[in-house]
Amino acid sequence: MDFSNEAPKKVRELIRKGEIDYQTSGMCNGFAQGNLCILPKKYAFDFLLFCNRNPKPCPLLEVGDVGSKVIKSMADNGDICKDLPKYRIWKNGVLEKEVTDITEYWQDDFVYFLIGCSFSFEGELIESGVPVRHIEEGKNVPMFNTNIRLNPAGVFHGNMVVSMRPIPQELVVKSVNVTATMSRVHGAPIHIGSPEAIGIADVSKPDYGDAVTINDGEVPVFWACGVTPQNAVMQTKPEIAITHAPGHMFITDVKNVNLKY
Repeated sequence: MDFSNEAPKKVRELIRKGEIDYQTSGMCNGFAQGNLCILPKKYAFDFLLFCNRNPKPCPLLEVGDVGSKVIKSMADNGDICKDLPKYRIWKNGVLEKEVTDITEYWQDDFVYFLIGCSFSFEGELIESGVPVRHIEEGKNVPMFNTNIRLNPAGVFHGNMVVSMRPIPQELVVKSVNVTATMSRVHGAPIHIGSPEAIGIADVSKPDYGDAVTINDGEVPVFWACGVTPQNAVMQTKPEIAITHAPGHMFITDVKNVNLKY
């Protein structure tokens, strides 16, 4: 079903009912989507500082109060435990399972972090005539671990994760210009071409998401990605953490135009 022009609240209701449990790329065009990381309070300041020191991969949209499950500013009546299609439960840095509802895992000391997502600018790319291949092919965006070191903060450290979109050579500059205005959802690309220069051995084998077709005359363009905190969680190994499953985002009620610059 096509949810590209559906209202965010309606899609969140379907997610909460379990009727949507798949990736959200291309849904609710014009509205921002968010990555998620939930941590116990004792890690919250370090992670907040980590995000502030690494704004390209971790642009903060909202931080919850301790123990609060309710989205305050980015959505009307949003429930952080039920309104993402799929979550990941991490124990001591190891992925334990994926679930569609985290209510039973919730702790009173949890703090949620909503982080900007590149899905947010895909509608703007398409409107500008820039193709978005994974949407065309009905797939999740390909994402890769890199050798790009992050600025550490407290216990958090690691390497950047990037998302990749193949862009026709003649449209690369346009893709940069379109996304550069949207810094709260990762902004301009962090690398263009030469995947090996950032530690990607095979651009046809993503670490997360799906492989997509790269046609002749197209250049792989890489944007900082909100899956980066999951890399940091694997390195830091908190006793418990909860994140979104890659590609399965929180869809906000905030329009992308309101997040520019």
